[in-house]
Amino acid sequence: MSLLLKLALGIDWLNDRIGKLAAWCVLLAAVICAGTAFVRYGLNMGSNGWLEIQWYLFAVIVMLGAPYVLEKNEHVRVDLIYGKLKGNGPVYVDLFGLLIFLLPVIGLLAWLSWPYFYKVYSTNEMSNNAGGLIRWPVVLTMPLGFALLWLQGWAEVIKRVAYLQGKFAMDTHYEKPIQ
Repeated sequence: MSLLLKLALGIDWLNDRIGKLAAWCVLLAAVICAGTAFVRYGLNMGSNGWLEIQWYLFAVIVMLGAPYVLEKNEHVRVDLIYGKLKGNGPVYVDLFGLLIFLLPVIGLLAWLSWPYFYKVYSTNEMSNNAGGLIRWPVVLTMPLGFALLWLQGWAEVIKRVAYLQGKFAMDTHYEKPIQ
């Protein structure tokens, strides 16, 4: 189990670094958005390329930020039952959700998104907008993000099993969102 746990912690490290990159993309997208608005309305000029960069960055934020959110245990849950469980109950619910829902669905999405990426990359698909950008970099975020999320899902399974065996200390506290 210690080898698997080291692998899980390595996946955590990788997704932590990539998640921090995604977080910087939030700032970059905001700066580009403000700059684009200034240039468009202040200088009466515009560029479709800069508008497309914003949604490229949004794709990076969502697809590469999702594994980070899972690693930090800040993902969305259905709180009807989860918040009321005590002891190891939440860990078993997490394991069920990871193994039955997350891993199969994300694995399938990762598998299905690679051929689409390859098609866009091999044909060098471009945006139809004037001044638009090539599409393969943004399409790459799908298989890459799904693959990283799938790996993080396995890391979470490994950590929870190790926790149940008493081999890994994990914070199982979950704070319900205030709404």
